[in-house]
Amino acid sequence: MKNAPLKLLILGAHPDDAEWHAGGLVARYCAAGHDVKIVSVTDGRSGHQTIPPDELAALRKQEAAAAGSVIGATYDVWEFPDGSLQPTLDVRRKIIAQIRQFAPDLVLTHRVNDYHPDHRAVGQAVQDASYMVTVPHVVPEVPALRHDPIVAYMPDRFTKPNPLTGDIVIDVGEQVEIIVAMLACHKSQVFDWLPYNLGISDQLSDDLAERLQWLSDWYREHLRPMADRYRDELLAAYGEQRGRAIEYAEVYEISEYAGTFDEAARQRLFGWLSDQG
Repeated sequence: MKNAPLKLLILGAHPDDAEWHAGGLVARYCAAGHDVKIVSVTDGRSGHQTIPPDELAALRKQEAAAAGSVIGATYDVWEFPDGSLQPTLDVRRKIIAQIRQFAPDLVLTHRVNDYHPDHRAVGQAVQDASYMVTVPHVVPEVPALRHDPIVAYMPDRFTKPNPLTGDIVIDVGEQVEIIVAMLACHKSQVFDWLPYNLGISDQLSDDLAERLQWLSDWYREHLRPMADRYRDELLAAYGEQRGRAIEYAEVYEISEYAGTFDEAARQRLFGWLSDQG
């Protein structure tokens, strides 16, 4: 790679949020030799029907590390309690310090209109931190950045008060199976909590291969509607023939509250995805 590797930081609320929402882009960044760090702001202690919270928090940290190793990404799990997150000054300060220390070119996070309060809290905290990373007297123990990074919101399908804007659309059809491999590392979630929460535990076999096939089928059904919703944007990015054929896509909205996203930034962060156009 002629240019220095890009640095991608994902600030999600829970272990597995990065995979669910942005696994394709994360996988492509890693495969291209870029530097990827995933952070779960909470410890994931609430995401199970029977495993005690302290035991679950330790387990989910192990699962996150395993998921990161699938693609070669660093995966940190912080200790804010799952299910109780607020966009407090402590959370904001830790996010400011993390952005400064890692100095990312691109940050991914949740939107502030999301179904999960922890997702909303992380999105709000990142929004509040975006400008402050350049202010030396805020979190003075970590040197301030001269410029704040580009921040993009991970895909979601919520429409009120505003639907996600498709500023960046990416064909992730070739990455689906590696996303599923990452998700499968989160065994407590995809094979226990998710089926329980959806009321479909009886659909899962005890056979590992059948479980993996179920997860792949379920994830594909979850992801497929994004391509249809943002078909016009896919056509603009990939052209008529390729754009019509795309079945699985990830869509990102650029935050107004962070670094300036101009054509030069678009080319630097996404232009190496040379299959577009």
